[in-house]
Amino acid sequence: MVKKALLVLFAVILFLPAMQSVAAAGEPRGQVLTPPPGSAERKLILDALRAEMEKLHHINAVFVVKYLKVQGGWAWIETLPKSADGANQYEDVSALLRKSGPKWKVAEIACAEEDNDECLGSPGYFKRLKKRFPGMPAAILPEQQ
Repeated sequence: MVKKALLVLFAVILFLPAMQSVAAAGEPRGQVLTPPPGSAERKLILDALRAEMEKLHHINAVFVVKYLKVQGGWAWIETLPKSADGANQYEDVSALLRKSGPKWKVAEIACAEEDNDECLGSPGYFKRLKKRFPGMPAAILPEQQ
């Protein structure tokens, strides 16, 4: 009886890594996704962006999402922020986010100044972004990259 239990335990220990890799292969980590409105993942991403906006600009924004792509723990988002009551609209906000454990964190908010070669909209912006964040999948970025 003890030998049988030890054999079962040994088999589980031996094959557990293989079973975990098969299970992980079924996860959509390689796919580029857009979390749908109302989804938990979308809420976590928007909450991270909202917290960063509160910290930097002291505004509590509601975001109308124009673009959102997620892959491998990275997200690129483009939004139209407004006040919760809708009375105020703010400048567009685009950002790169990185998932750390269960939480999303803003890696960079894109500069939106016109005629600034380091800002969003300038030629080469996304190329420079890829250099700053080499692990970021290019597939999450907008087509105009």
